[in-house]
Amino acid sequence: MAVKSCFLGVPSSSFPNDTSAGLHRVTSSKKRPCRRGRCLLVGLDEAGRGPLAGPVYAAAVILPSGFPIQILNDSKKLSEKKREEAAALILENAAYGIASAEAPEIDEINILQASLLAMSRAWGALAAQFPGFVQHGNLRAIADGLFCPQLPIPCSALVKADARVPEVMAASILAKTARDKKMKEYSLLYPEYGYEKHKGYPTRAHLEAIARFGPSPIQRMSFKVKMEGINHNLSH
Repeated sequence: MAVKSCFLGVPSSSFPNDTSAGLHRVTSSKKRPCRRGRCLLVGLDEAGRGPLAGPVYAAAVILPSGFPIQILNDSKKLSEKKREEAAALILENAAYGIASAEAPEIDEINILQASLLAMSRAWGALAAQFPGFVQHGNLRAIADGLFCPQLPIPCSALVKADARVPEVMAASILAKTARDKKMKEYSLLYPEYGYEKHKGYPTRAHLEAIARFGPSPIQRMSFKVKMEGINHNLSH
């Protein structure tokens, strides 16, 4: 199967049945992951579980043979410059899908479910590019963490896969850079919250902005925020 680069940002309305997906907890595989050349390995990861505002993003990535995996790592361990450089190479050379679950969905189904939902959508964005993709006999997925999203292919959950499996590292990088870009865009709409700096994470500056201006339109209203001198329930 030819591997080509693709990008799909999938809106929540594109997969109306995904919110009913259940959790599928699996044990981490102790076997060596299938490598490029013997099978196609899809790496899945998310970015943005911890913030108080904005969407959670996920990516699904298949790396081609010969990809320079030495540039990859857990996105949190790379500088912004290194992440952007790695993301550019992934976008140019790999097959991938990128998708998100928005703040209202996070409030409705909780952040874990929303993260899995975003992963399912990212897989859907990737698979949509290749007719018969799911029928490929040597195809499996690895998701970072303890849980797998609902997928039509075998999937294993692996803790710290974003620092161990190149395809998951790549997914981590794409999810992180895509979310950061979106939060910078939101900062232009809501400049008083400083999203371009903290990306929605619970920094003191963010909490002070919430206390002063109230929740922003992209706030996760089900989240509670607490810091010395600031104690605010977003749902009230």
